[in-house]
Amino acid sequence: MKVYILGIGLIGGSMALDIQSLYDNAIIYGIDANENHLDEAIRLGLIHQKATLESLIDADLVLVAVPVDVGLVILPSVLDAIGEDTLVLDVGSTKSPICEAVANHANRRNFMATHPIAGTEFSGPSAAVKGLFFDKTNIICEVEKTTFKLQERGMELFKKMGMRIRYMDPKSHDKHIAYVSHLSHISSFMLGKTVVEKEKDERDIFDMAGSGFESTVRLAKSSPAMWTPIFKQNKEHVLESLEEYIVNLTQFKTLLEAENYEAVYQEMHSTNRIKEILNGKK
Repeated sequence: MKVYILGIGLIGGSMALDIQSLYDNAIIYGIDANENHLDEAIRLGLIHQKATLESLIDADLVLVAVPVDVGLVILPSVLDAIGEDTLVLDVGSTKSPICEAVANHANRRNFMATHPIAGTEFSGPSAAVKGLFFDKTNIICEVEKTTFKLQERGMELFKKMGMRIRYMDPKSHDKHIAYVSHLSHISSFMLGKTVVEKEKDERDIFDMAGSGFESTVRLAKSSPAMWTPIFKQNKEHVLESLEEYIVNLTQFKTLLEAENYEAVYQEMHSTNRIKEILNGKK
């Protein structure tokens, strides 16, 4: 099986490791704008060879794991270059723009729009983790637009990787993910910014930072180059989620100013049910 991965970072590299462990005959080819990433990926055993878009005609599977702004540009070229039986997957965190970008492409039937909800705050080839996708949810959009035999190939891969499958239209995906992922990253970045600006002595931050602070700002270590295009593409839904978040923050501030601690308690107590929701998800 010939697998071409565009973008050898956390997601692309982790996918490469899983595919190699699941398919004995898999040959992994890497395509990346950063030549150093390709060299590192070969050294780490993530890929076997470097490749170019011109060689995609022979691919069984192409994984597009690049920043979402790059994906919009490169996916049509990928679909231009593939063979009749090639399955193309993308793994971006926004789905409406990329689905719209290839809606009328002659090889749209070869494309499956996916979003495996898995990852860490790290990036680059060295961030790749075997088993990253096990027991994680994979959102698939517009599955009916992918030819059935290629759907089956993709589903077989996801099943072997141990992923849970959810089907969703692109607009619903982008709205929901703004709340549970995109807003989380903004909150983390801005909390980190607030603390860094307030605490000029970095030693104080590290001395006093507990596990709660570390877990809350973990996402602030994520790549701005990856997340800025995500916020741009999902601007409408991100702004909506931010407005609601700001309302809640302002309400909490108002309760503190009024010394209404019973209401402060109730605000937190009512939110505690999120434990039940998250536990039920597992």
